[in-house]
Amino acid sequence: MTKASAPRMSLVRRKLFICSSLILLVCGKMLAQQPVLWADKILGYSSEYRPESYGQGFRSKQILGEPNKLPDFGVSPCAWSPATPDGRNEEWIKVGFEKSIALKQVAIAENYNPGSVTRVYAYNEAGKEFLIYDEKAGPVSAKGRMLRVFTKQENLIANAIKIILDPSKVGGFNQIDAIGISSTSDPIEAVINVADSGLKEEKKENLGKAINSKGQEINPIISADGRTLYFTRAEHEGNIGSPSKQDAWVSTLDKNNNWTEAVNLGPPVNNNGDNAIIGVSADGKNLYLINVYLPGGGLVYGLSKSTNTKNGWSFPKAIKIENLYNDHDFSEFAISPHGNVLIMSVQRKDTEGKKDLYVSFIQEGETWSEPKHMGTVLNSASDENSPFLALDNKTLYFTSSGRSGYGGGDVFLSRRLDDTWLNWSKPENLGPNINTPKHDSYFNIPASGEYGYFSSADNTIGREDIFRIRLTPAIKPDPVATVTGSVFEFETTNPVKAVLSAKILKTGETFSKTTFEGEAGEFKLILPLKESYIITADEKGYFSSTEEIDLVSETGFRTIRKNLYLQPIKPGQQIRLANNMFSQSSADITEPSFQELDRIIGIMNEYPEMEILLEGHTDNQGDTKKNVKLSEDRVVEVKKYLVTKGIGAFRIQTKAWGPAKPIASNLTEATRQKNRRVEFTILKM
Repeated sequence: MTKASAPRMSLVRRKLFICSSLILLVCGKMLAQQPVLWADKILGYSSEYRPESYGQGFRSKQILGEPNKLPDFGVSPCAWSPATPDGRNEEWIKVGFEKSIALKQVAIAENYNPGSVTRVYAYNEAGKEFLIYDEKAGPVSAKGRMLRVFTKQENLIANAIKIILDPSKVGGFNQIDAIGISSTSDPIEAVINVADSGLKEEKKENLGKAINSKGQEINPIISADGRTLYFTRAEHEGNIGSPSKQDAWVSTLDKNNNWTEAVNLGPPVNNNGDNAIIGVSADGKNLYLINVYLPGGGLVYGLSKSTNTKNGWSFPKAIKIENLYNDHDFSEFAISPHGNVLIMSVQRKDTEGKKDLYVSFIQEGETWSEPKHMGTVLNSASDENSPFLALDNKTLYFTSSGRSGYGGGDVFLSRRLDDTWLNWSKPENLGPNINTPKHDSYFNIPASGEYGYFSSADNTIGREDIFRIRLTPAIKPDPVATVTGSVFEFETTNPVKAVLSAKILKTGETFSKTTFEGEAGEFKLILPLKESYIITADEKGYFSSTEEIDLVSETGFRTIRKNLYLQPIKPGQQIRLANNMFSQSSADITEPSFQELDRIIGIMNEYPEMEILLEGHTDNQGDTKKNVKLSEDRVVEVKKYLVTKGIGAFRIQTKAWGPAKPIASNLTEATRQKNRRVEFTILKM
C-alpha cells in the first residue's frame, strides 16, 4: 500500500505506527493471496427479465458465481437481465460476497450490449457506501467485455457491491454475467474450466466418407468392444421415407481396422418417422431407441428397446417411464450400458432453464421411476443435452451452453460422487481440441477408453460429421474389465442357455446382467475396476455356477475370458461349494459365502421333496482328529444356516471326512485349498 508521509511524532507513537503498519502490510499480503471472489448472494435488485413461466433464465440469481458466458459474448439465459430493454429509469443490482476483503478491484462481466454501467458502489461490513465508479453510460465497440474498476480509496474493506445501469444509453437488453472482487490489481479474467492435463497434442479425426456424407451425421453410439458404430443420419437419400427424416445406420471395423461403408439398419428399427439409437447394452444384444413404435407404423413420444435375434432386430418394445413428458421440441437420452439407469435431457416444470438433465431408475416389472432433476451442479439456465454415461457407471459426458466455453455448445465431463445420482463434480470442459465455436455434442466412448467419438459442425464434409479423438487419462472414464465367455453343461460340455449376473462381492448388489444364448456367440459383462465380483450363471434345471473376479488391484483396461459350467439338478448329483467358504482353521462361514448358501436354499425351495447330504473335507495339515472335528463343525454350521432359513432339518444329512478324501495334492497351499471344501449330494427329489 502507498502511504502519505507522516509528520514527526513521539517515539511511542512512532513504534505504534510501525507496528500497525506491519500488521496492515502482513494483512495486505495475506489478502493479496486470496483468489477472486464471485458474488454468492443477492442483496437486492430493481427488476429481472422473466420470459418463461418456469425456469430461472435471466433472473437475478444468474449473476451469482463465476462467469457462465464470458470469455465468449452474446445473449445468455445464464446472465442477469433487467425486465425491459431501453428503459428510461435506472436499473440496479446489489450482491454480497462470502467474506470481506481489502478491495482493490471489481470486475463486471458484461456479456451482451455492454456500456450501460454508469455507477458502482462498494459497501463495508457496517453497510457504509463508497462510490468507486462514476461514468456516463454509452455503447462500446466490443460485443462484450470484462469491465474492471480499480478502487482509489485506501484501506477499503468491502463485502458487497452495487452496480447502476442506464439502459436508455445502450440499445437492447443489457446483460451482466457475473461480478467479482479482488484484493490485487491483477486483472480479473473469465476462464474456461478445462480438464487438467486434458487434450493437448491430440487432434480430432473425421471418420471419412464411409461414415460421413453431405447430409447430417450425429449421435455416434459405439459398441463396448469398439468395433460397431451406430449413428443417426438425416438429409440422405438412403433413409426410409423422406430423406429429411432421421434413420439409424451402422458400420463395423474390418480386419484392417477401417470402417466399412455404413448401411441403413432398415425395418423394424427404421420406419417413415424419425428414428435414432440412444444406447446399446454392454453385451451388444439390445438397442435403445427414441420414440414408442406403434403396430401400425406410427411413432409417439417415449423410448423403446429392440433385441437382436436369429432373425435380426426385434420389433421395438415400449419402455414404460412414470410421468414422462417434455415441454421442449427435442430430447436426448442415455441409458447405462448395464441397463439400470436412464439419464435424459428434457424440459420439465422444475427445470433450471431450458433442457436439463434428469435421472430415472429401473424398477420391478421393467418400469422406470419418474425422472428426477439432477441438480444445479450439472444443470444451468441454458441447455444441457446429449448425455452419455460411460461404462464405469460413474463418468458423465454432456453438452452444455450454460457455462463458459468455446462456442454455442461444448462437451463437458462430470463424475458421480455418490449413489444418489444427484451429487456430481464440477463440470470440466474437454478443451479446444474437441470444442469449437460451433456446436459439438454426442460424446461416446467404448470400454477401452482409447478413443472418444463425437459430432461436430466444424470442418465437416456435410452439415454435421462424426469424429474421433484419442483420449488422455484425465478425460477418460475409470478403467473397466470386459469379461467374456460361454456356459456349458459340466458333464457333456454342451452349451447351455443361461442368465448371467455380476454382484459386487462386498455388498451383494447386482451390478450387471446379461444372457448367454447357447450356440450363438458369447456372454459379455463390463465391470469397473477396484471391486471384486461374483459372476453367477443360472438356468432352470441346473444348479447355478459362480466364479469370483477380483479386480481390486487392477489399474488398466483388460479383457478376461471366463467359462462357467452348470451341473444338472438330479438325484446322485454332487456339487462342490466354494473353497473360501470358511476362515482359516475355523468353522465360521465367511460373509460372501452366504450368497452361495442362499442358492442351495433357492434350489431346495424349488424342489420341496429334495434331500441332501452335506460332506466336509480338510487338507492333511495338523492332527487328523482335529481335522475330522473341524470338517464336522463346518457341515454342522452349514446345516444350521439352512435350517434357520426354513429348510427342514430332516432334509439334510451330514458327514465329516477330514483329510480322508482329497481331490488334489497336499504339497502346496494352492492345492491344499482345493481339499478344504464342503460338498453336497442330492439324495432324492
